[in-house]
Amino acid sequence: MRKLLWQPTKKQIESTRLWAFMQYAAKETGIGFVNYKSIYDWSVKEPEKFWDLLWKFLEVKTSKPYDKVVDDLKKFPGAKWFVGAKLNYAENMLKYANTDKAALIFRGENKTRRVISYRELKNQVFRLATAMREQGLKAGDSVAAYMPNIPETVIAMLAASAIGAIWCSCATDIGPQAAIDRLGQVNPVVLFTVDGYLYKGKNFDVRPNASAIAKGIPSVKKVVVAHYAGDDNDLTLIENSVKWDNYLTQNVPADFQYEQVDSNHPMVVMFSSGTTGKPKCIVQGVAGLLINQLKELAIQNDMKPEDTMLYITTCSWMMWNWQAAALGTGSTIVLYDGNPSYPDTSAIWKVLEEEKVTIFGLSASYVHALVAEKFSPKNTVDLTHLRAISQTGSALSDDGFDFIYNEIKEDLHFNSIAGGTDINGCFSSGNPISPVYSNELQAPGLGMKIECYDENGKPVRDVQGELVCEFPTPSMPLKFMNDPDGSRYMDAYFRVYPNIWHHGDYVMFHADTMGISYFGRSDSILKPSGVRIGTAEIYNQVDRIPGIADSLAIGQQYHDDQRIILFVQLKEGVELTEELKKTIKTTLRTKASPRHVPAVIMTCPDIPKTLNGKKVESAITNMINGRKVTNRDALSNPESLDYFKSILPELQK
Repeated sequence: MRKLLWQPTKKQIESTRLWAFMQYAAKETGIGFVNYKSIYDWSVKEPEKFWDLLWKFLEVKTSKPYDKVVDDLKKFPGAKWFVGAKLNYAENMLKYANTDKAALIFRGENKTRRVISYRELKNQVFRLATAMREQGLKAGDSVAAYMPNIPETVIAMLAASAIGAIWCSCATDIGPQAAIDRLGQVNPVVLFTVDGYLYKGKNFDVRPNASAIAKGIPSVKKVVVAHYAGDDNDLTLIENSVKWDNYLTQNVPADFQYEQVDSNHPMVVMFSSGTTGKPKCIVQGVAGLLINQLKELAIQNDMKPEDTMLYITTCSWMMWNWQAAALGTGSTIVLYDGNPSYPDTSAIWKVLEEEKVTIFGLSASYVHALVAEKFSPKNTVDLTHLRAISQTGSALSDDGFDFIYNEIKEDLHFNSIAGGTDINGCFSSGNPISPVYSNELQAPGLGMKIECYDENGKPVRDVQGELVCEFPTPSMPLKFMNDPDGSRYMDAYFRVYPNIWHHGDYVMFHADTMGISYFGRSDSILKPSGVRIGTAEIYNQVDRIPGIADSLAIGQQYHDDQRIILFVQLKEGVELTEELKKTIKTTLRTKASPRHVPAVIMTCPDIPKTLNGKKVESAITNMINGRKVTNRDALSNPESLDYFKSILPELQK
C-alpha cells in the first residue's frame, strides 16, 4: 500500500536550486512553472531549450560556446550534444578551488582522517597532471585506476581529465583477471594503484594483484603507487612502478592550462557487470557527462556549497563517479573506505555525526540489512544535520521506506534514484519539491523522456511494463569500445524497440503521483503460467522474514511451464524447517499473490553478486536451465556458484 511519507514545506521548496531554476526558466520562456510536473513536461517537450537553459543556469565553463545544443534528436543512437563547444571537465569540477574550504574528507575504517581543501586539491591535480604530461601523455590517451575510495583516486581522475585523457577504474577488492578484463580493453598508459587496503579490520596487500594487472596489460608503461594501508617501501614486485609522491611534479606550474576538448571527446569508460561475457566498455563524453551529473546533483538532489555528502561506494561502481562530481557544486565529499558496519553497525553513522553530513547515499541492500538487524540510527547518533538520503542499487521494500522515516529521521528528503552505468546517471530521480510516497521513486529525471511500455510496445500507467527512453539524452554512450560497426551498442539497447532505448528494468508508472516503482531486471522476470512477476516483489516480502539473511528467486523451465525456485540464505543458527517454508509461502500468498509462491524452496550458503553488490539471477537461471555460465570473475563471490552446480542433478530430475 502506497502512503505519503514526506511533504516539503513552502519554505523548503522555495529554498531549492530546482525552484530557482524554475524561476529562471519561467523568465526566459514566459511559461509559469508551478510544480515538478510542469517543469518536467516542458523539459521533454522542448529538450533543446531545456538543456540550453540548464547549461546556462549551471554556468558551465567553456573556452568556446556550443553552436548547437543537439544536432538531430531523431538520430537515436548517434545524436551529438553541445556541438562545437570546447571545455574541460576538471576545470568545471574545480571552479570553486580558490578557497580553503574542505573539498575531500577521508575517513578510513581504521579511524584515519584526512582533510584536503579545494585549494590543496587543485594543487595536487595540477602537479599530477603535469607529471603525466611530462611522461608524454596527451589528450585521448587512457589512464586506469585499481584503487580504493581514497583522495588519490579522485585526484587521479581529475588530473587525467585535466589533460584530456580517458579515465577508467575498478576497486581493489576485485581479482586481477577481472581487472584485466575491464581495464585491459581500454589500453591504459598509466595505472594508478595502492600498496594495500583495509576491510573488516584486515589489511590486504595489493602489490601482487597490481603486479599481475600491470603484466597483463601490455600498454601500461608506468604504475603509480599511493601509500594507504600497506608497505610502499618495497615496490620491486611491480615492474615500472613509482611512489605517488615521487611521481608528482614538485612545484605547481604557474602557467598550467586545462586541455580544451570537443564536447563529445571521450571522458570516461564505464564497464558493464560482465556476468554474461566480457564486460562491455561504455564510452561517455565530456559535455554530456558533466551536464547530466550537475543536473542530478545540483537540481534533483539540491546540492549546494554548504552541503557535505557521503556515499557508500567503491570505484567499481558508477556512483563513485557521481559522488566525485559533487565537487562541481562546491560541496564537501566525505570519502569512506572499508566496511560501513565494522567494527559494529554504528560505525558509518558515527562518521555521519562527526562530519555533520547533510546528504547520505546508500544502497537498498544496506537498508534491508539495517531493517533485519533492527538497528535504529536515530537512537544511536545525532543526525541533526542530515537533510537528505539518496538510495539506489536495487528496488527498496515498503519496510525499507518506512525504516528511513521511522528509524533515521522524520523530516528529510528521501531521494530514491535509478538509472545505470549505461548513462552514468539516472532515468528516475528524486526532487526536493515533491512529496515522497512509499515504494515509489518520485518521478522521471528532467529531460529524460522515459515511458513504461506494455508487451505491445504501448505506453501504460498503473500496470507493470518495460522501462524505455524515447529520445536521446546527453550522457548516453558515445559508443562501445571494440565495437567498430556499432552492433554491440545496438544489441544492448535498440533491438527490442527500433529507435527507442530499452533499458531492461521492469517498472510501473503511477498516474496519480508521477512516481515509479521498480520490480527488478526484465531479463530475469519470472513467468509461471505466463504471468509476469518481478523478482523484487518476492524479495520485498521474503527478506523481511526473521531468520532469512538474503534470497534469490529464479525461473526454471519445467514440464512445459516455468516454476519458481527460491533459494534462501539463512542467518547463523537458523534451519530451513517445514514451519519456515510454510511462513515463506503464506507470506507471499497473502502479501503478494498465489502466483508468487515458489514451487521449490532450498537453502544456499551464499547468494552470487556482482562487483557492485547486486544479485546475479541470470547466472543461476542459465545454470539451472542448462545454459553455459561465463565469466565467473565478474562476481564478487564466484565460489558461490559451486553450490548451485552441485545441486543441478536434483533440480533437473
